[in-house]
Amino acid sequence: MQLNRDELRRAYETMYTIRAFEERVEKEFAAGNIPGFAHVYLGQEACGVGICFDLGDDDYIGSTHRGHGHCIAKGVDVAGMWLEIMGKAAGVCGGKGGSMHIADLSKGMLGANAIVGGAPPLAVGAALTQKYNRTGKVAVAFTGDGASNQGTVFEALNMAVVLKVPAIFVFENNSYGEHTHVSYACGAASIAERVRGFGLPCEVVDGTDFFAVREGMQRALEVARNGGGPYALELRCKRFLGHFVGDPQAYRTAEELAEARAGDPLPRFRRSVTEAGLLTDEELDEIEVRVLELIDKSTVAALAADFPDPDRDLISDVYVKYR
Repeated sequence: MQLNRDELRRAYETMYTIRAFEERVEKEFAAGNIPGFAHVYLGQEACGVGICFDLGDDDYIGSTHRGHGHCIAKGVDVAGMWLEIMGKAAGVCGGKGGSMHIADLSKGMLGANAIVGGAPPLAVGAALTQKYNRTGKVAVAFTGDGASNQGTVFEALNMAVVLKVPAIFVFENNSYGEHTHVSYACGAASIAERVRGFGLPCEVVDGTDFFAVREGMQRALEVARNGGGPYALELRCKRFLGHFVGDPQAYRTAEELAEARAGDPLPRFRRSVTEAGLLTDEELDEIEVRVLELIDKSTVAALAADFPDPDRDLISDVYVKYR
């Protein structure tokens, strides 16, 4: 389905917001302004945006430790994310989650997750809720190629098929589970082939092409929203940086890193829409200027914001109170 001009602008703005956000994360982490670790989504922007583009706030997603891009693609407030990443009291999770645990249930974002393979079981539960309540909505689980080897993921795939729930499993195959190449860690010919063995369809999609990702997701949504059960997508993509910010990447060759940059999804999107006469370079440049202003403003505000008060906030939001 052809996107209109406003939709194309929205797609590029979201991808560029992820790009600018993550590049600023690199800088602020190096400056010592971000506690803990940071795992950026640079190079994978078309994956998150293509998957989330047609989802609403009442569709759920579960994320990974590399979750900033998924959050932005799902509509989580960028200013609130900055506050959260810097551990500030006004963050979307009160500054207690940090980079790897951003969640916003108002946007259907069940949370980034430092547990490897943590999202698929959560997504199956959320999808079962959608089925039980007959909402016509879905739950999406983002998983990396490394996490695709986890037993929890296998169990979630099997349960989704058995219960025939509207779950969509998205495997972002950037070739490395931390520092280990997928060719060593995956015993099957591909992630997709192994997933199909659980009894659900799984497509292999070019994760550097927003349009290909969105079209694959539309097919998944058609099945899942209409009672056809779970669906899966293996997105072939490349991360620009290492497993974490500061990873020296001694396990990757210079040629491989150059190849990853050459497949940058943002210039690819630009070429597609400008050569087709759908948007102009000037329109896209205006989007970039506006996004950079947003990132700079929200970053500066987060740096100046207050940390949580230990006396007031240390033991709040620790236990759920049931009536």
